[in-house]
Amino acid sequence: MPSKNIDKAALDRLRNEVLAANLELNARGLVLYTFGNASGIDRESGLVAIKPSGVPYEDLRAEDLPVFTLDGKLVEGKLKPSSDLDTHLHLYREFAGIGGVAHTHSEYATAWSQAGRAIPAYGTTHADYFHGPVPVTAPLTDEEINGDYVLNTGVAITRLFASEAIDPLAVPAVLVAGHAPFVWGRTPTDAAHNAVVLEAVARMACFTESLRKECEPVSQALLDRHHFRKHGAKATYGQG
Repeated sequence: MPSKNIDKAALDRLRNEVLAANLELNARGLVLYTFGNASGIDRESGLVAIKPSGVPYEDLRAEDLPVFTLDGKLVEGKLKPSSDLDTHLHLYREFAGIGGVAHTHSEYATAWSQAGRAIPAYGTTHADYFHGPVPVTAPLTDEEINGDYVLNTGVAITRLFASEAIDPLAVPAVLVAGHAPFVWGRTPTDAAHNAVVLEAVARMACFTESLRKECEPVSQALLDRHHFRKHGAKATYGQG
């Protein structure tokens, strides 16, 4: 049972939204078998709910999702968390504006990760969601792999974003070299949505390069025009 200091209704809402995000990854074909995971954080309490390790998506229930503090202490749940928990927790600690993280091994985005290549912003579909290339981390060193590997994966991501001065809300995805993508958003729902779009733009980028080997990214003007019509204070897209 949760502690008396925890808002049970808020925890239930978080678990249900994280469950929905995980099921969306499965419904959209971004995961195989038990691959991948999504999580979410309630910023008020600092609690994180995440997919349990090795549980088939079709068997998932909201109450199955284990809940942790930001420093990795179990608060509620009987099942072991995703093996990627420490990467998720590190991203939440370092990227204060995010509320959900999704990790998949979707085919096209993973292919770019395995190639160690960033995904260029070849068109306006990309620009609508990612204000620039989707970056790729440096390969982890042997010491990082043989040490606290899962945490070091998160450190590699945040180190890249800090060194390149990339706003994680403007480019809500990364490719981990030799591994696969991590994607995030303001909510677990947004994270799953962005993961679906990432796979689409990764696929289109592959096709683009197959049609024309020497491709140039879209201009900065076109990148800005499409990105900021959906994001920022002057966004015009939609009914809001």
